[in-house]
Amino acid sequence: MKKFFAMMLCGTLTAGILAGCGGASGEEKKEAKDGELKVALCVTGAVNDMGWCQSAYEGLKLVEEELGCEIAYTENVQPSDMTSAFTEYASNEYDVVIGHGFQFGDPALEVGELYPNTKFICIEADASAENVASYVMKCEETGYLQGMLAAGMSQTGNIGFIGPVQGASLVKIMNGYEDGAKEVNADIKYQTAWTGSFTDTALAKEAAQAMIDNGADVIGHCANESGTGALNAAQDAGVLATGDSYDQSSLAENAVLSSAVYHVPELIKTAVSDIKEGKFKGEVKELGMAEGIVELVYNEKMAEEIPAEVKKLVDETEAKIKDGSFEVPCDTKDRAGK
Repeated sequence: MKKFFAMMLCGTLTAGILAGCGGASGEEKKEAKDGELKVALCVTGAVNDMGWCQSAYEGLKLVEEELGCEIAYTENVQPSDMTSAFTEYASNEYDVVIGHGFQFGDPALEVGELYPNTKFICIEADASAENVASYVMKCEETGYLQGMLAAGMSQTGNIGFIGPVQGASLVKIMNGYEDGAKEVNADIKYQTAWTGSFTDTALAKEAAQAMIDNGADVIGHCANESGTGALNAAQDAGVLATGDSYDQSSLAENAVLSSAVYHVPELIKTAVSDIKEGKFKGEVKELGMAEGIVELVYNEKMAEEIPAEVKKLVDETEAKIKDGSFEVPCDTKDRAGK
């Protein structure tokens, strides 16, 4: 069973910083046995967000259950507190510290220099060192497919997409969505917005509503927990939507056409297994649909709404991505204002 506790950091000042940012931590009651790895996870939102952060927490539980690791986690970690959170776990002799998001890259490099015996895993970052590795998912692949689906389903020729905080791992999804949409309809209108928050559902709902008011009839997102606000806005307005990170059909079952599912649990298991088996390399690894890490999942309830020709086009493109005959461009440059 989980218990939440206020993190006791190396110094009382650091402890106060984490408490002030609203971070919460969880740790298993059992002690690590000889040979077991101690693995910690840091996420930017809640571990029950039915999205990005929950997928990482499920990966943490997977390494506990299948690899016999002792685990701990900290949720709602703000950028200003990432270095402190990493330092706390490393100073307490955790073998592996995982940062779930591109923002953890620089803190991992900084803390990694001070704690060479700890391995740092950053998901969707571009950081590498002797004891730091990044695991990058080709999320642009599902972004492209969902953009194709959105354009094929749009009756107004006008769609929208919402992101949280600008970063390469998120910009590539937004751009992939646009590229896929324009493959189906070169003249489609594509509205975009960054909310500046991973957790504020009200901001995403407001942004989605503004797009809907401006004619959008399909709303996509890669906005973590805040993206549920966009899905709610779509369902309330009677328009369509696409989900991200997790199968989000249940969050807006009359709106969500499909979800981009990132198999983060398997990704985390792969990373920790590499460490446990002595195969760790300080590098950036990319994994996508061909490796089974990224997947497009349809909402069964909405499947009949998708015309056969639209689904056929999306499915054929998916097959080409998997067999390597088509590579989705990975464009990490923000296109806003172009």
